Amino acid sequence: MKPWTAGRLIAALLISALVWAIPAAACLLVGTGGFGWPGRDAFWFRLDVVLLASLVGAALSAAGVVYQAILRNPLAEPYLLGVSSGAMLFSYLWHLPWMTRFVLLGSGRDAVGEQVFAFAGAMLAVAIVFILATRGGRLEPVTLLLVGVIVNAVNGSIFLLINALVKDPAAQGGPLRFLVGGLQTSLTLRDLVPAAVVICIGWVVLLVLSGQLNAALLGEAEAQSLGVRIHRLRWTALTIASLVTASAVAVSGPIGFIGLVCPHVARLIVRNDQRRLLPLATAMGAGLLAVADAIARGLARTSTIETILPVGVLTGLLGGPFFLFLLWRNRRRAMLLEAGQ
Repeated sequence: MKPWTAGRLIAALLISALVWAIPAAACLLVGTGGFGWPGRDAFWFRLDVVLLASLVGAALSAAGVVYQAILRNPLAEPYLLGVSSGAMLFSYLWHLPWMTRFVLLGSGRDAVGEQVFAFAGAMLAVAIVFILATRGGRLEPVTLLLVGVIVNAVNGSIFLLINALVKDPAAQGGPLRFLVGGLQTSLTLRDLVPAAVVICIGWVVLLVLSGQLNAALLGEAEAQSLGVRIHRLRWTALTIASLVTASAVAVSGPIGFIGLVCPHVARLIVRNDQRRLLPLATAMGAGLLAVADAIARGLARTSTIETILPVGVLTGLLGGPFFLFLLWRNRRRAMLLEAGQ
């Protein structure tokens, strides 16, 4: 593997920036009012939406790269460890005044915003997964997967139970709002800036760790022989990736499949070198979610839809078949290996 120089890093970042900038610029021309160059007010609104979509898409894709490398599982994605279900549950609880007053000891839900509450729920779910999957101070990848699935299922069941027992009109939009992610254009800078700061700092840390992620792909013994402290790397990388994911989910809800699809598409171009894969997948995720949101807003002009679809619906329609294709390809590869033996 060629050494990673400053020139190679700058080239990778510039190419990735172009991969994002071209579709993002095109998305500025699409809105619910039609296609074409918008007026001044509409331009700034669309710019805000495109930047928000790019931020969330970049965060999910970067986290997906890390999860797939650390867990050595091509089907791993950012919501695997309970981030989305924890954020979904706590976001729903925030809309129930009696529950929020109980948790905050009477201070009321205005004391803590929905995004902060959702972030706390996401990190609580991840903390539970880490605690249950740790043995002797080490994170076991297989146990992480199993515990993550269980925590997701439990959080989803609690959400459905509360929704069935408590029909609170404060939770406007019904349960679908919390199950399918969407870009909230009513967010203020107070809501967005903390998430953006966490995502940006976290991404830089993951980029620094990307060289070690190459070693993690080889296996535990091989990584240690190369001088990589694999157990510390697992803790650090998964914690940072979970923080990045939780920050994204806190402002958008659980937008599915971006963190699964984009790393695989980027891998077709730059293969498995994580130093190139991370920036390219990040750019692809940012551009893809911006395009998906633009499509949703463009479809709102049609007479058959007449409403802005949650962007999570479109990414699900894209990612679901892609997920099945990955399963089929892995199964076919395993059958060929068995036949060769």
